[in-house]
Amino acid sequence: MEKQQTKKLEQISGTIEHFVYRNDENEFAIFHIKQSARKKITVTGIVPGLCVGEFANFSGIWEHHSKFGLQFKVETFERQLPTDEVGIEKYLSSGLISGIGPEMGKRLVGKFGYRTLEVIDKQPHRLLEVSGIGPHRAEKIGQAWQSQKEISRVMVFLRSKDIPVSLAGKIFKQYGQEAIEKITQNPYRLSEDLWGVGFKTADLLALKLGLDKLAPHRLRAAALHALKAAMNKGHLYLAKSETQNLTQELLQIEEENRSLIENTIDDLILDDKLKAVEHNKQTFLALPQCFWTEKNIATKIKTLQKYPPKKQFDLDAAYASLRNKSNKHTVRLSETQQRGIMTILQSKTTIITGGPGTGKTTLVKSLLDILESEKITTRLAAPTGRAAKRILEGTGKHAETIHRLLEFSPQSMRFERNEKNTLELDVLVVDETSMIDVFLANSLLKALPLHARLVLIGDIDQLPSVGPGNVLKDLINSKTIETVRLLEIFRQAQGSLIVQNAHKINRGEFPHSTNSATTDFIFISQSDTEKIPGILKAIHDRLLPKKKIKTENSILLTPMHRGNAGAQHLNHVLQNLLNPLEEGSKQTLQRMGQEYRVGDRVMQIRNNYDKFVFNGDMGIIKEIKGEASEMHVQFGIKLHVYESAELDELVLSYATSIHKSQGSEFDAVIIPIFCQHYVMLQRNLLYTAVTRAKKLCVLIGEPRAIAMAVKNDKQQHRQTFLIEALTEDFFLSPNL
Repeated sequence: MEKQQTKKLEQISGTIEHFVYRNDENEFAIFHIKQSARKKITVTGIVPGLCVGEFANFSGIWEHHSKFGLQFKVETFERQLPTDEVGIEKYLSSGLISGIGPEMGKRLVGKFGYRTLEVIDKQPHRLLEVSGIGPHRAEKIGQAWQSQKEISRVMVFLRSKDIPVSLAGKIFKQYGQEAIEKITQNPYRLSEDLWGVGFKTADLLALKLGLDKLAPHRLRAAALHALKAAMNKGHLYLAKSETQNLTQELLQIEEENRSLIENTIDDLILDDKLKAVEHNKQTFLALPQCFWTEKNIATKIKTLQKYPPKKQFDLDAAYASLRNKSNKHTVRLSETQQRGIMTILQSKTTIITGGPGTGKTTLVKSLLDILESEKITTRLAAPTGRAAKRILEGTGKHAETIHRLLEFSPQSMRFERNEKNTLELDVLVVDETSMIDVFLANSLLKALPLHARLVLIGDIDQLPSVGPGNVLKDLINSKTIETVRLLEIFRQAQGSLIVQNAHKINRGEFPHSTNSATTDFIFISQSDTEKIPGILKAIHDRLLPKKKIKTENSILLTPMHRGNAGAQHLNHVLQNLLNPLEEGSKQTLQRMGQEYRVGDRVMQIRNNYDKFVFNGDMGIIKEIKGEASEMHVQFGIKLHVYESAELDELVLSYATSIHKSQGSEFDAVIIPIFCQHYVMLQRNLLYTAVTRAKKLCVLIGEPRAIAMAVKNDKQQHRQTFLIEALTEDFFLSPNL
């Protein structure tokens, strides 16, 4: 067998004239260079950090493209700064250096000639000699020049270790000029310091740097990652034996080295990097922040219940008022609603739970009337902006997000309201409590003055919070907080199939639909996921206009991200249906295999405290600057600029997961349910999706899949100890 001939690498050099295409995720680009021997050469390859105007030496091979002709495919490259005045001016005019545009680039070259770049690099004080440059601008230009040099060094370093260069911007932004030094000392800090970087990425870099497979750094990082992964699934604790198993699996080390893992975990406990508690003759581990957060929640609730309220109500008068008179909203309260209000008036902490149509909003309205008449300082809050808006729509009273209530400060990355600076109120009413994880619950409780009454409103049958813990369910099951469950469906909601079917699903019954033109619940039986695009087109072209529902007030909710019936694929389908790309439009941006367009609906998928935009918030793309990989997105009335390194915080939101829809309502909700979703098919998942719809719910899929979801009431267990902490001295552990 003949040896395969390898092509000999050739070298070319030239100045980058224009980028035809650039992928910000993997830095692959197609661009044109100019050199003296040829007018223009098309070059392709991965070229991190190269910009228009730069001069570089390229090594690679010539290839003939069937459509675009002769191209040079880059294997390696080495940048060289331009030396002639024309090249320098073009380089500076590219926008690469902040503070220098085309006009300023021309002035600089006019002043310093071929020595311009040398002056910027080594004598930045001389920039003051140029008209239009003051001390501040000169300093800004000097810093931008040094930053560009350093980020190029980071990119080259990461590229040599086969690490995706898309990380370079994040790494440099986090660590600055110490980037390489810090990640060389401990590459596992990447998974701790950078959002979106996991253990595997950090571990790959560590092994490339020559770290031993059994190095203490690696063992500790893997054990801590096992706990963080459990936390991402909603757990606060993990059995010690399971932690050891997961750590060994991550490290892929032999059984004979398992004792090293056990010793590492014991060392982490001694170093207070992990907390250990005993329960039912088993040891459970937690990250310190999880342990202390849950302990603080239990302690504050116990203290709150012991402390007397500032105001005692005349319960007889309040009860007589509820029994004998309609409130000003002309809606009479049921016995259970009355009991709920009376419980709130005589308790420090109360939970009101119930499904759709059971009168939670009516109860809150009547409660607010009483509190207002008694001149009680009351504030209303919810976990998300959408949920807060729903309170306003339902009660006519102002509500705010918990982050705004607690006065979050982006500068300090902390809530200004806390145990030392408590909220100025007598009653706090919090809606959509099922969405609140342990960390937000702890922050809320810390800021609550001891004399205040706390009222938690929520639907216990919905999905638990996206973040760790199961606060509402644990509080109810602890039986230490007065809880009133609303079960009666009121007359005004009885005619809604959305409400009826939500309760049928909750009881384990199959939902039903009718052919009535006025129905608000439609079931489309379909077993072929390939036909979903056609069904969606019919819904948006005919059904929604018939129901007088705007497309921007509709959403598709699906159990999973992948597959033909997953959020990723259906976002692409709906994007082309609702926001088709106009021919010749440049208002697009490619990112991680997804094309974004002006007018697209997007969702924030992590909390961005600098912008005050939070996980689950939805916005509209108003402007795209492709060359700068920059998007301008409007959330409500505020417009935010997302630079290249921040774009992974956004995803299209024509379709999203059911989990992400918590706390939101939409006029129309479309829900595809297929057997391919079987891993996720649970009763509370389908129930949560259906209850997001206000005017229309369209269920598409296989009856068998829907039956699977309805019958499966086994909710995923979350390992927490809040119930034990509220009912016993659980946290008196030997190692604390």
